[in-house]
Amino acid sequence: MISLDAPKVMGIVNMTPDSFYDGGAYNDIDAALIQVEKHLSEGATFIDIGGYSSRPGASSISVEEEINRVVPVVRAIHKKFPKAVISIDTFRSEVARAAISEGGSIINDISAGELDPKMFGAIIELNVPYIMMHMKKTPKDMQKGIHYDHLLLEIGNYFSKKVNHLHASGVKDIILDVGFGFAKTIEHNYQLLGNLQHFDFLKLPMLAGISRKSMLYKPLNTSTEQALNATTAANMIALQNGANLLRVHDVKEAMECVTIYNLTKQNS
Repeated sequence: MISLDAPKVMGIVNMTPDSFYDGGAYNDIDAALIQVEKHLSEGATFIDIGGYSSRPGASSISVEEEINRVVPVVRAIHKKFPKAVISIDTFRSEVARAAISEGGSIINDISAGELDPKMFGAIIELNVPYIMMHMKKTPKDMQKGIHYDHLLLEIGNYFSKKVNHLHASGVKDIILDVGFGFAKTIEHNYQLLGNLQHFDFLKLPMLAGISRKSMLYKPLNTSTEQALNATTAANMIALQNGANLLRVHDVKEAMECVTIYNLTKQNS
């Protein structure tokens, strides 16, 4: 068991050619293992492996291709770093099952079961922790779903229904992700960042996935490559507002953020 009472960091490794920041950087197993070793040495508690790009407008790939991207690297990580806690970034139950059987420990689903009706059944059967994110539509067309009458209320209701269903089915370990950048305007993203504590009523840990996203670099007229400082600033705000887990490309800087946050909490 890993406690999230004190914040933890999740390091990202994308096995995709087209992810918005590091697409293509770790497409072979050796490169991925080097990045995993770096993340772990810098303090990551979790490693998140994804084989399907979820950037806005991303094209779909087959289940078979996603499995071929994800499963070999999960197997290799589990062999080389047997104590590593591997999260599988997928919304497909078939990929989830295949990756968990090779050493994965957590499912990180950007669709909270919306894009695969079999996902909840797989989570119940596999008995693994489940990260559920809020998103409308699909990665390809999610930016067409940007309308909310009451943003916080609607996302709270969305999570509440799904959490109640999963709890009733015996799923105990659930982490929430409000989905920064997924069917959200920049204003929506900052409203969520400033109000993460709104979701405390669900009494579940909160993941913040803000790393190098356009909500950070667009207001600054920079780029994703120049967004590390803004990422650190946003991560600190997320921690102050109740985030328990930071999902990042840059583990060292996120761990420094967590250290400063913890020192502030301990001495306040």
